[in-house]
Amino acid sequence: MIPDTDPIVVAPTPTPFDSEDRVDHDALARNVERWLKTPLSGFVLGTANGEELALNDAEKVAIVETVSQAHRKRRFVIAGIDNPSSTETLRLAEAYARAGADMVRVRIPRPMSTSAIEAYFLKVTQNSPVPVVMIHQTFTGVPAAPPELIGDLIKLDNVYGYITDHDIRFEGRVRIFAPEGKKFWICNGGLLLAGAAIGANGTCMWLGNIAPAICRDIMALGYDGKVAEARPLQKLASQMDATIGQYGVTGVKAALGILGYEGTAPRHPLTALGPANVEEIRFVLGEAGLLD
Repeated sequence: MIPDTDPIVVAPTPTPFDSEDRVDHDALARNVERWLKTPLSGFVLGTANGEELALNDAEKVAIVETVSQAHRKRRFVIAGIDNPSSTETLRLAEAYARAGADMVRVRIPRPMSTSAIEAYFLKVTQNSPVPVVMIHQTFTGVPAAPPELIGDLIKLDNVYGYITDHDIRFEGRVRIFAPEGKKFWICNGGLLLAGAAIGANGTCMWLGNIAPAICRDIMALGYDGKVAEARPLQKLASQMDATIGQYGVTGVKAALGILGYEGTAPRHPLTALGPANVEEIRFVLGEAGLLD
């Protein structure tokens, strides 16, 4: 079920693994059941925080199928694609749609000329079986495309919305060119209030797995212009972002383990955090009121 009111809060879902380093589909389904009791609007699968580079295509498709069956139309699923080939992107989009994905999240290819990026998204949006969510995730700090071009791409038919990168100054320029009728989601828990200030109407970030209610409240207050009320919550979100985020996916999984989620060991060769680091995360979760 895709919400018809803003703000929408979705999160890149971590992938559980068992003791043999296999995807643990039963644990994933049970985790989804826990998230269904929270304000989390939907699940984004096949992402950096889902350890996408450690998964093969068959595993990613199976994960989409598991989550789609587990939420039973009570939420929605976005399947992530990061491929510079429009043909391969569409092949994956077809597979994900058959597995139950409601949308696909497609990274702006990098590095690529502006004309090639435009041709890529024209083909993908015209032929994808489900709506497309664009994401500007550079990993290098160098924009993948000019703000004007990104704005034009968001306007394309079959584009549901856009997820920013971390450069709030650059994304503020993108917001100028992005149509008001499309979703514009900020990408990080430390940027929620700033994102709302530049016109974001939702969010997609890993903190949504851990503190979806706090993230929703910050976005809702910011969206309504209640900055003073949102500021204390943003401080909590920023503290969690700094403490947990410094460890990447292993930190996110450690936090979820503390909260009672399953399958929180990263895939080999990554290793779980040590006791001192876990206690550091436990402390900041307690400060945010998540351990009551």
